[in-house]
Amino acid sequence: MKIFLSADIEGITGTTNWDETDRTHLDYPEFREQMTAEVTAACEGAMAAGATEIWIKDAHGSARNLIAAKLPREAKLLRGWRGHPFMMVEGLDSSFDAMLLVGYHSRAGSDANPLAHTISGSDSYVKINDLYASEFVINAFTAASVKVPTVFVAGDAGLCRDAADLIPAITSVAVKEGVGSSTINLHPKLAVEQIREAAQDALEADLSKCLLQLPTSYKVEIGYKNHFKAYASSFYPGASLKDSFTIQFEAKDYFEVLRLLAFAI
Repeated sequence: MKIFLSADIEGITGTTNWDETDRTHLDYPEFREQMTAEVTAACEGAMAAGATEIWIKDAHGSARNLIAAKLPREAKLLRGWRGHPFMMVEGLDSSFDAMLLVGYHSRAGSDANPLAHTISGSDSYVKINDLYASEFVINAFTAASVKVPTVFVAGDAGLCRDAADLIPAITSVAVKEGVGSSTINLHPKLAVEQIREAAQDALEADLSKCLLQLPTSYKVEIGYKNHFKAYASSFYPGASLKDSFTIQFEAKDYFEVLRLLAFAI
């Protein structure tokens, strides 16, 4: 069994302030360690379920967060950014049996995590066919486009609820809950234990139940925090201004949606 794992940091237990996610800040090393521990736990669960090959995409910031020496030897680590429209799941293709997501967080505009955002933080929301889209939604659609089911997610409670709405059969672990600018967090060791067990359970279940059926067409709306970003993005081929802060875009192919997001956020 070949597994793809994408890892972010804003949904790791404990992270509450942007300083804790920034590699240039003194608070960062503690949460880099926890990110690595949660990813390692998911890998261990996957191997217990029979995974023989695991590819890990470091998908936060510079994509140079995970401590490679602390990951399982069976894992291959993808660091840095290729510039491919798959973004946080660069390297994913149809050769993988399932995708796992660790450290994921609620979407831009959500009150479920003080670090909520979608991709860059320049947007106030992203909609795909009237669904408010988190990075989870965007990447689950990407996985479905290459026939890979998204079977597991760990992150904040709001994100886990949204994931279950999109993929009812998904296995999730909520390691934190946001309240205003604060978070309520699982103990780091308990989060690791729960992720290990749940990842194994997810991969021992019927993976096909987590394969999304993609729409036949897409209507995308991006709301920006600044009107000048909306104006500039409206010149992307096929995009247009809906109002001073919002662009709209339509496509038949989901890859065209990803291409838009890669350039317009």
